[in-house]
Amino acid sequence: MSWEPQRYEPLPPPPAELEPPPPPVQCPQHWLRRLLAPFAGAALLVWKLIGPLFLALKNFKLFATSLTFLISLAAYTSIWGWRFALGFMMLLFVHEMGHVIQLRREGVPASAPMFVPFMGAFVGMKQLPHNAWMEAKVGLAGPVLGTAGALACFGAAAATDSDLLRAVAYTGCFLNLINLIPVLPLDGGRAAAAFHPAFWFVGVFVVALLFFWHPNPLVLIIALLGGYELFHRWGHRNDPQWKAYNAVTWGQRLAVGAVYLGLIAVLVVAMEASYLHRSF
Repeated sequence: MSWEPQRYEPLPPPPAELEPPPPPVQCPQHWLRRLLAPFAGAALLVWKLIGPLFLALKNFKLFATSLTFLISLAAYTSIWGWRFALGFMMLLFVHEMGHVIQLRREGVPASAPMFVPFMGAFVGMKQLPHNAWMEAKVGLAGPVLGTAGALACFGAAAATDSDLLRAVAYTGCFLNLINLIPVLPLDGGRAAAAFHPAFWFVGVFVVALLFFWHPNPLVLIIALLGGYELFHRWGHRNDPQWKAYNAVTWGQRLAVGAVYLGLIAVLVVAMEASYLHRSF
């Protein structure tokens, strides 16, 4: 048995003590920063509280349009069912967007469409059109786009053989045709402004006949509003400002007349084609 002596290994030297890092140099805070710091914190707190409300108010127009659309949709659904009510509301929206698009093309600020259950819809204007020619174009833009929407619906009904879409198309055509009665506040009354105020007498007479044929509160409201507008505008027809407002060239009159009569012809034919004959 052999014996080997153990090797001696010296212990490593103890680690040198680490010196702590020098403290950071603190720059003196500016007096203005110290003064505004509490206000900045308060402003951040206020923004967290009212920021969402501010953003909601910024989109209030979209919110109001959506809310009135849904309320009207619910009202019509209670009578017709949601499928027909939704189709009707979409055609009504397309009709009103025709007015919005034309108003903005004419440089007149306009709101988004607002819907009123069983009354239809309206578009708010911050100022009146500058003349009767512009008013006629704005008035006819709704039925033009609305008729296009109803015809598209009728095309879809023919392609899918859907009686529901055919009924929606018929109702849309009827809606646009009624709007062409030459009485304010209907679209036809705004188009009639480009011809002569005497056409409003015809419109009031037609609305009165409709009321006696089929008494309806909405028809009565249209008759009352039309009578008031007729009384107001006819009484001021010789005023210089109204003469300037109604100054329309013959070319403009012919253009309005062609669109007006063309819409009536198309809508009558489309109503005949989309009419559903009852089998009971």
